[in-house]
Amino acid sequence: MNIVIFGASGATGHELVKQALAQGHNVTAFVRNPSKLQLQHDQLNFIQGNVTDYASIERAIQGQDAVFCALGASSPLRRDPALIKGVGNITVAMKRHRVNRFIYLSFLGVKEGRKGLGFFVKYIVVQLLRNVVADHEDKERIVKNSNLDWTIVRPPRLTNGPHTGGYRSGETIDQRSFILTISRADLADFMLKQLSDTSNVGKAPRVMY
Repeated sequence: MNIVIFGASGATGHELVKQALAQGHNVTAFVRNPSKLQLQHDQLNFIQGNVTDYASIERAIQGQDAVFCALGASSPLRRDPALIKGVGNITVAMKRHRVNRFIYLSFLGVKEGRKGLGFFVKYIVVQLLRNVVADHEDKERIVKNSNLDWTIVRPPRLTNGPHTGGYRSGETIDQRSFILTISRADLADFMLKQLSDTSNVGKAPRVMY
C-alpha cells in the first residue's frame, strides 16, 4: 500500500516507517527535518514540511491509500495549537483527495480513554500531562467529525522495548498493572495491522500489555 506517516522523525514514527518498509509498503515520511530520520530505502520518500502548511500536507497525501498521524507535542508543559491545526489540515486534504483510511495516535489519558483505569493514571498522570491530554482531546474531536474511516489508537506510557506481539487491545480492556506501558515497536505493529483490519474503523482502542 501507499502510506504517508506524519511525525515520521519521532520515536514512534520512526518505528512505523521501519516496520512499514519491512512489510513492503511504499512509505512517504512527512518531516520538518529529513536528517532526523536516518533511513534510506527504495520505497521511502521524504516530504519536508510543516503541518500548519496546507500545501505541503496536500502534496504528501495525494495518491496515498492510508494516512498515519504520530505527531508529538513539542513540550508537555504547554498547549500546541499548531498540531491541532495540523490534524485539521490533514483531514481536509484527505477528503479532498479521497483518501479515507486514517490511523491517529492519541493517548490513554483522554477523558473517554481513562474509564475504568486506576487512580494513578486517572488523576496523577492526567494532571501532569494535562496540556497533552487537552490537545489530544481537541484533535480526536476533529478526527471523529471528519467522516473518514478513522481509528484512534490510545496507548499508555511508551517504552523502547522490543517487538513482542504480546499486547492486548480493545476499547474496554482492563488494567492489569499499576504502571501501564507498551513498547513503540508493539504499538507500531498494532497500528500497521489496522491497514487490513477494519474491525476498529470508527473506534478508539486501547493498546497495552
